[in-house]
Amino acid sequence: MTSYLRLRQICLVAPHLEPVISDIAGIMGLKVCYRDGNVAKYGLENALLPVDTILLEVVAPTQQGTAAGRFLDKTGGRGGYMAIFCCDDPDARGKHANGIGVRTANVITHAPYHGVQLHPRDCRAAFIEFNHSDGSDDILGVYPPAGPDWQKSIAKDVTQALTEVEMQSPDPLGLAEHWGRVTGIAVSKGSGGEPELKLPNASFRFVKGASDLMSGLTFKVADVAKVREAARAKGCKVSGDGFDLCGVRFTLSA
Repeated sequence: MTSYLRLRQICLVAPHLEPVISDIAGIMGLKVCYRDGNVAKYGLENALLPVDTILLEVVAPTQQGTAAGRFLDKTGGRGGYMAIFCCDDPDARGKHANGIGVRTANVITHAPYHGVQLHPRDCRAAFIEFNHSDGSDDILGVYPPAGPDWQKSIAKDVTQALTEVEMQSPDPLGLAEHWGRVTGIAVSKGSGGEPELKLPNASFRFVKGASDLMSGLTFKVADVAKVREAARAKGCKVSGDGFDLCGVRFTLSA
């Protein structure tokens, strides 16, 4: 396997972009950096919000028969849609995945960006994409999917980082090992003893659940109580240290 791998982007899917994107931005103190016209050809619209150097994207179908629409139907509107990783050689990683029975669903090239998306049925739980942009080995560098000046929209006064992605499965260790094989990351143990895949900038934690799903995101925030109140004010279901929005649980940590 080639050398570096970082979490670049998490993509959630919603039946409609509004009010979801405004709610996330308002609650989490984040700013939309870009809406990508290129996704229209897939029957989608989107918006991206930088959480430090990781992008949080929401996509929504604008017509019938889209892959995102089928995903919503299949999961009953639950679960994150894609985990997108940047690396130095997406094609080598795609070939490695194909070698263990994970098919390529889509290859996208908009120079200087090149991405290899793997089939969600083979990945289980969510799409995996590996991508590379020339000049983006600097994490604050060029990243065309987030627009020409995404860095200017980074806002850290409320939300400082996206630290963890929660994956659920009837067989958490099995799913962790599968994602470990696809990404080339060895499975380790999280603080609660759950299987975990650790990247330089975030980790994936695997917990017991009824189906294979990307079920939650953990954010480091300046003031947990304040963000919970903002979520409650927007009508989100708030419980414990987090709230539900866009089919996943947003967990807050100080």
